[in-house]
Amino acid sequence: MKHALIASAALLALTPVAASAQEKTLTISVYAFAQDDFKSIVYDPFEAKCGCKLVVETGNSVERLAKMEANKANPVVDMAVVSMTDALSATRKDLIDKIDTSKLTNFDKLYDLAKDPNGDGMSVGYTFYATSIAYRSDKMKIESWADLLKPEYVGHVAFPNVTTNQGPPALYMLGLALGQDNPDLKAPIAAVGEKKDDIVTFYEKSSQLVQLMQQEEIWAAPIGRFSWAGFTKLDVPVAWATPREGQTGGMNVMVMTKGSKNQDLALQFMDFWLSTEIQTKLAEKLVDSPANRQVKVSDEAANNLTYGEDTVRNLKLIPSAAALDNRAGWLKDWNDTVGQ
Repeated sequence: MKHALIASAALLALTPVAASAQEKTLTISVYAFAQDDFKSIVYDPFEAKCGCKLVVETGNSVERLAKMEANKANPVVDMAVVSMTDALSATRKDLIDKIDTSKLTNFDKLYDLAKDPNGDGMSVGYTFYATSIAYRSDKMKIESWADLLKPEYVGHVAFPNVTTNQGPPALYMLGLALGQDNPDLKAPIAAVGEKKDDIVTFYEKSSQLVQLMQQEEIWAAPIGRFSWAGFTKLDVPVAWATPREGQTGGMNVMVMTKGSKNQDLALQFMDFWLSTEIQTKLAEKLVDSPANRQVKVSDEAANNLTYGEDTVRNLKLIPSAAALDNRAGWLKDWNDTVGQ
């Protein structure tokens, strides 16, 4: 009887622990991109490690931020991944909390660019991409962003619409080439407007560019590095430009929902995602360029990623505040000048 009572007491003592382990659920909000790879590389291994359940919500940034705002009083998401500009927008709307980076064992492995992208402690970068110019190296030579508008080249150029992710960064670099480092982008928009009838197309999706280049309808286009792989498979010579003004790009970051009841678990998940092992696996699958500077990848993978200390150090990103404060003005000037 004594042994039975002891066994029963032990069982009762263990039951709440087992129940709480079953009840641990982390809800994350992410882009819909490459979810099969994220599931096998990140989500499933983390669930196995933490003994918890991961609920994954996907969608574009506008939809997901709107949901966070609608549930501000009673959060339904614990952490999210968004652009650095959207992270600042979330900060301004009081939707996210400061991240306690002392609890991230992999924080010091990150490139400096990714440690505090907006300078407010509210986000941590996990991937970024370069934006430069893919061009036919047998047809032209690109030494400056301004070369896109040269009379002999402009009739063979596709330029991103201002409403795309690549539009403002490309305009920003064109502005630098024109000697105008101004976040209102008025000078480069005006320059593009003057050549709008010569430019082949103002593209919305980079997927259409590979075919246009294969058919020799275009010779050059500003693109994100994540689109580069398709160009390397063409049977015409295509190069990645390194203009003297540098390369631009974008960064995606992790944020912590304000009022989340699972912040410690969210921090564990962030740390897992930022680890050298996980970032390496994602990079080798060409899912994400690594923010962890200790990641080493094959030459083939590196050629399709934004990779390496020098590349990262020379990225010129539009400050998030400049993007948020000028976005409406960019669209108005573009519509008035380019008419897309």
